[in-house]
Amino acid sequence: MSGNDPTKSGSKKELTSSHSRSATPPCCPAPRPNAPPFSLDQGHRGTPPRHRLSSYTAKHWHAQLSQLTATHRGYQALEDAGLNVTTKTLINWLSDPEYNIRRSYRDIIHTAYENAAIVPADPIPDRFKNGQFEISGLVKTGDDERERGNRRAAPLRIDGSWGYWDAVEDLWLAGELTDDDFEDHFVDDVIVADIGEGTDGWAFLGGS
Repeated sequence: MSGNDPTKSGSKKELTSSHSRSATPPCCPAPRPNAPPFSLDQGHRGTPPRHRLSSYTAKHWHAQLSQLTATHRGYQALEDAGLNVTTKTLINWLSDPEYNIRRSYRDIIHTAYENAAIVPADPIPDRFKNGQFEISGLVKTGDDERERGNRRAAPLRIDGSWGYWDAVEDLWLAGELTDDDFEDHFVDDVIVADIGEGTDGWAFLGGS
């Protein structure tokens, strides 16, 4: 997670069923337009779980190779991508931007550069997983259907510390957490773990 971490502003999370049902953790993809209910009302939902380092902007193979060979991280990326040449060959490449290297080597350098440029997400912070969530909007369980978070009915309050977050965190760290995944796991592993399955499960129907 990069940039300002919205979870650092406090432990209470406000969710609403009027936009997207997926209460995405900080820095996850933004809710889809017209998606079914609920979403986490946080500031940096658009930041992907893996991000590109801003210093990695080179396009030409020589510029990429020069940047990679300037750091241990870059050398490791080249090795991991499968580059296997002598030191003399590497020096020859670096000494001449117009050196005619094979396409296969250019592809390896490009792969190494992209791998070095992308860094994985940090673990989801405990302050998020242990936070207090408030869900507003139209909430249904069995025959009980009501608008929550107004003068007539309090928000549905969820204590995240009772939840099982392992599945969400595994997908998050792999960069594969989607809105649908989060929706399913938040309902099944967090809401149900805290307050039970309700009368016949939980449905978040969005704004009326």
